[in-house]
Amino acid sequence: MQEPKGTLLKISFYIDELSKWAGTVGAIAAIFLALLIVYDASMRYIFHEGSVALQELEWHLFDILFLLGLSYALKHDKHVRVDILYSRFSPRTKIYVHIFSMLFFVVPLALLVVWFSWDFTLQSFLQNEASPDPGGLCCRYIIKSFILISFGLLLLQAISETIKAIYRLGSLR
Repeated sequence: MQEPKGTLLKISFYIDELSKWAGTVGAIAAIFLALLIVYDASMRYIFHEGSVALQELEWHLFDILFLLGLSYALKHDKHVRVDILYSRFSPRTKIYVHIFSMLFFVVPLALLVVWFSWDFTLQSFLQNEASPDPGGLCCRYIIKSFILISFGLLLLQAISETIKAIYRLGSLR
């Protein structure tokens, strides 16, 4: 893909590439999750052997898949929206609604989550938090850091979507 002209569009392009990378990592996590579930279910039901660590790893992979998919879904316009109303708007109104929703809903939400999850993740790291279950996984701060990463990516993607919407608005004139 060719880089766009204009500084803001270049920034938007690189943010989109970052979200594309996050989506790829999420897709890889989905493949590993599916394989892990098949393995874990087979071990439990055929061989009557279970593993707390494998079950926790399933949860962690699902978390990664979901969290990294946030910015990817926003980039590809696959997010939740009331399309019954939105589909009836003019192209110009759609752009205004898009900009408004990014600036007054997505950006504040992402900032709040990053703000409140920072201490949450830092505490987990400083305490070297591990699973309370015997045989569970260590290093819970790794999965908790994905909250920061994913909402940081969501924030960046909202900025990218706003930049692109402003440029689309300028081309409608």
